[in-house]
Amino acid sequence: MTAQHEAHTTTNHEEIRRWAEARGGRPATVEGTEERGEHAGVLRIAFTDRGDALEEISWDEFFEKFEEEDLAFLYQDRTKDGQQSRFFKLVERE
Repeated sequence: MTAQHEAHTTTNHEEIRRWAEARGGRPATVEGTEERGEHAGVLRIAFTDRGDALEEISWDEFFEKFEEEDLAFLYQDRTKDGQQSRFFKLVERE
């Protein structure tokens, strides 16, 4: 059995969406990284309290690029001290 503070990896779209939305996150791309306006650029999850240069996109656009790039979602549910974690990373699938 793994501890909740350990990292998990998934490619399940609903699991990713639930994790992000539970933390106030929404799908986004880094401004200026999209290709000719046709595809989402570098993917991120934008949290409401951050002022990053991110452009919000739809979940459909996010997951289209996610699959196109063959990515997996590495995430943590809780920090070691039991707080809700926002740690995530988009990684290549193995």
